[in-house]
Amino acid sequence: MPLPPLKQRFAELIAIPSVSCTQPALDQSNRPVVELLGNWLVDLGFACEMQPVAPGKFNLLATLGSGPGGLVLAGHTDTVPYDEALWKSDPLGLDERDGRWFGLGSCDMKGFFALVIEALLPLLHANQKRPFRQPLILLATCDEESSMAGARALAEAGRPLGRAAVIGEPTNLKPIRLHKGVMMERIDILGQSGHSSDPSLGRSALEAMQSVMGELQGLRSQWQREFNNPQFSVPQPTLNLGCIHGGDNPNRICGQCALEFDLRPLPGMQPEALRQAIRERLKPVAERHNVKIDYAPLFPAVPPFEESAQSELVRLAEGLTGHAAEAVAFGTEAPYLQQLGCQTLVLGPGDIACAHQPDEHLELDRIEPCVELLRGLIRHYCL
Repeated sequence: MPLPPLKQRFAELIAIPSVSCTQPALDQSNRPVVELLGNWLVDLGFACEMQPVAPGKFNLLATLGSGPGGLVLAGHTDTVPYDEALWKSDPLGLDERDGRWFGLGSCDMKGFFALVIEALLPLLHANQKRPFRQPLILLATCDEESSMAGARALAEAGRPLGRAAVIGEPTNLKPIRLHKGVMMERIDILGQSGHSSDPSLGRSALEAMQSVMGELQGLRSQWQREFNNPQFSVPQPTLNLGCIHGGDNPNRICGQCALEFDLRPLPGMQPEALRQAIRERLKPVAERHNVKIDYAPLFPAVPPFEESAQSELVRLAEGLTGHAAEAVAFGTEAPYLQQLGCQTLVLGPGDIACAHQPDEHLELDRIEPCVELLRGLIRHYCL
């Protein structure tokens, strides 16, 4: 079957629902996306391997050429959930208007795979008799938007991939060599309920949580004094007290209380060291209020990411784009690919400002520059 043209490839990827979500009712398999992409790549001469990660969840590793080194072009196949009623068009249907392609995953980031194939096609035709000197690896992961399970499975397997890796997340075609980590944590306090007229009848989990929040705010101030990186628009680490639940009536002493918070560490801050500092602050609170405190992450931390400003990949990308490498606040799969020995960079055509919201889109004038940029990367590392 002939390979569909670019716009049709783009549309077919978007048409397949592949939501990943921490709520099981909204979570979907990414297998149909991986199979579609794999079929196209097999027809182009790639050797394709589907890596099972969890029930219904798969990574795709597609390799053209062989040998050490080479280039990894990476992205995730899942999207966030969506509210169809808030879209001006069908989220799963490619809609072209106002110089943009609209659709769920157009920017973040299934559309990137269609652009990689577009960049590759003339290079394949021009080099039919001369194989790639170094391999080109197309990596498509699962569950980036929920748990990073796909990228974490790759890192845990420890299998080397390539010399350099570029992740096509939305960066407005500017190279990104740093981002903050992502930690989402939960603290549960168990006290003792009782009649509010006599405080001795209970142990207030809510009052203990007030002390816990004070300790967290104190740690935040300490970390913001100790850590600062002016390359970020928000140069300090952040800690956001996101949601709290506790108690059931004004005339009952609160017996249970739960807090969920978000921590965004800078490169150089180790998630486990931060957690240990939090545990040390919680122990005296539990003793003082005579309550039980349980503290655990909501999911494994996404580590902070930093690629050296002097690395070959960063210098090459800066030359190809005309932009100096920058830093962003959002997290990506970059630290996991870096753990596998790849020089790693985040660089893609979309705009993060329109990701995760209705009418997600890709500007049409970004397509050709992105395709040319990808060709330059492939030529450098593979030809």
